[in-house]
Amino acid sequence: MDIDATLDGCEQALAEGGPVDLSALGFWRVVGTVKRDPNLVTRHADRIAAIDETAFLRWALVTVPTRTGTVIMSVAALVGLAAVSAAYFIPSPWNGIAIIIGTVALIASTHGLGHLIVGRLVGIRFTHWFIGAVSKPQPGVKIDYGTYLRTPPKARAWMHASGALVTKALPFLGIGAAWGSHSPAWTWWILLLLGLFQIATDVLFSVKSSDWKKFRREMRYAHS
Repeated sequence: MDIDATLDGCEQALAEGGPVDLSALGFWRVVGTVKRDPNLVTRHADRIAAIDETAFLRWALVTVPTRTGTVIMSVAALVGLAAVSAAYFIPSPWNGIAIIIGTVALIASTHGLGHLIVGRLVGIRFTHWFIGAVSKPQPGVKIDYGTYLRTPPKARAWMHASGALVTKALPFLGIGAAWGSHSPAWTWWILLLLGLFQIATDVLFSVKSSDWKKFRREMRYAHS
């Protein structure tokens, strides 16, 4: 594979404007090749990162700077935590409603924060928060691909897993809050079903197209 020629083609296609399919141009095959060789990472990481970011900014529906998005998501997480905490001081059934709303807010806000915190700890930087499409409104955080490639693959894998692990745990932690606040029984059932639903979607979909697929991919690089 001629890495430089492939990257040249990607850069030219992006410079011409219009939709660009990086997969069809061989970009991700190049990325896979580069990941296997630290010398290639040193040579090509920044160029790959520039191509990736240009393409990302073209397709993402909404983007905000990392700092702005982190503040927004942190505030949302605090609101969710406040709602759960309030359940201990308000009567039934409002305490159950508060726990459900708070848990949903925490799930929506902490997924990306989990990626961000673990990523920063292992040396990965991030460029934006974003919403990719109307059909996928979950806020995400965009990695800087240069620092991503320079990070060991096992650390990259756990960065991908972190968001999923946090959000899967939250409904079950919410059950504990529902018990402690004497919330109605239906609160427990809703949280249990929410937790099981999230696990089911991970098993059925995420291992094929999302966080767990990326986790398994990077673990293969770690063991290759």
